[in-house]
Amino acid sequence: MMRVGAPAPGKSMDSHVSRRHFFFGALLGGAVPAAGFGSVASLRSLGYKPYYDRLNVAAIGCGGQGGYILGEAAKTENIVALCDVDEVRAAPNLKRFEKVPLYKDFRVMLDKQGKNIDACTIGIPDFMHATVALACMQHGKHVYVEKPLTRTPWEARLLAEAAAKYKVATQMGNQGYSHECHRVAAEILWSGEIGDVTEVHISTTPGTHPTGLKELPPEESVPATLDWDHWLGAAKMRPYSSWYVPYNWRGFYDFGTGQVGNWATHSSGPVHHALQLGAPTSVERVSVSGESRITYPDRATIRLDFPARGKMPPVKVFYHDSARATDPDVYHVPGMENETIFPPADNLASKGRPTGRFLLPGARDERPAAPRPAPRPASNAGAGGPDVRVFGPPRGGPAPGLLVGNGAVFIGTKGVMATRERGEGVWLLPSARWADYKLPPPLLTRSPGHMLDWIRACKGGDASCSDFALTSPLAEWLALAAISLRVGGRLDWDSKQMRITNNAEANQYIRPAFRPGWELKL
Repeated sequence: MMRVGAPAPGKSMDSHVSRRHFFFGALLGGAVPAAGFGSVASLRSLGYKPYYDRLNVAAIGCGGQGGYILGEAAKTENIVALCDVDEVRAAPNLKRFEKVPLYKDFRVMLDKQGKNIDACTIGIPDFMHATVALACMQHGKHVYVEKPLTRTPWEARLLAEAAAKYKVATQMGNQGYSHECHRVAAEILWSGEIGDVTEVHISTTPGTHPTGLKELPPEESVPATLDWDHWLGAAKMRPYSSWYVPYNWRGFYDFGTGQVGNWATHSSGPVHHALQLGAPTSVERVSVSGESRITYPDRATIRLDFPARGKMPPVKVFYHDSARATDPDVYHVPGMENETIFPPADNLASKGRPTGRFLLPGARDERPAAPRPAPRPASNAGAGGPDVRVFGPPRGGPAPGLLVGNGAVFIGTKGVMATRERGEGVWLLPSARWADYKLPPPLLTRSPGHMLDWIRACKGGDASCSDFALTSPLAEWLALAAISLRVGGRLDWDSKQMRITNNAEANQYIRPAFRPGWELKL
């Protein structure tokens, strides 16, 4: 494994790029490179390749979800470099691509292999997404960044501005954006079928990461197979603990975004897209259980208020983090006491639409079932030793009328619509209404697949469906929701200035605190 010191600091430039949300432009028409499509040479000058050439892809993060997106890219493109700090987590793919150069420091990889790399997949812990993605873009590389896009609102906006400045193709790994049901949900809402939507409820199941910790985990010896310093990257140095690596980092404020990044990024996708949400004016934690200063709470409910958007009225968005049927404040969908709220996956066959994750004949999800991460205690404060509660969604079938699971419910003046998980199912409620409903004509373009969507963009085609210009605003308000899980009370948000105007404690979490030498600039 190649290991060398960090490179000399690169050039940094400050710029301001106006934020425009091309909800229709990018999804309907695509984005045209500045030099146009007139010749292959003009595209190559911008870092694009013709369709008949394979991209040279580097994978930063080769285990877990990073390994999955590496495998998706490898189906059609060349893998030319690998980077990972954890030899055990990445072992299957390190063996699969054993002849490919391997690095532990992504900066060294970019310096040494940069001329041979067209694009990078990034599947690493949340807190390093922006740092790595920005470095890749500054080297002129197209980037696919696993969800959530970033841990903080400031980083989300930075990446959108960087993508515009460096003119690279981008994609966030919220795969539901590529699903037929996601697009149909938006088209149903835009058709006026459920009227004006003034209230939405999003929910997630409990995660498998630690919540509600009362004290930091104990220090342990760093495994010989892990480069702890490079795993921490831009974060402040701290003692190693197996509570962080390889998966449970997502429950800690300093490293992850809890279920907000793990699942709400998915279940909020149809909401953000269909309602064309921009920035909220406020976010408020209205309930919480298992509060902690170290990790995300056991469960909570967040309210975000969004202003009117064109002809769409103001809307209240409620996020129910780790919702269970037994919670005293579980949301009861009005008038749907005897209804199953979330639809089945791929439920459009009866409406004459193809099923499957993408709109391709016979397409199916080939992603292997991920092993369930080993759970950690949800509380380490008990005098008799740690509490060893097992995390995860409750057992049993759906609870009629209750918002339990991963999905969203749109409450309109003329009816109710629900989507499931990543937007992989959609229907109207009650079910009797859905049985006779005829879908509106397709308006949005359809996806060839989430990875292929990005690869097409990397070769000068339409902008990807989760291009940063589209998903950065979603990432911003989700990151605000994560801050609200940490800080109680109503938080007033000034989007233009990127400030929480009424809470100094909360405002300090808008952007990360970087280790010296790791600061980010365009």
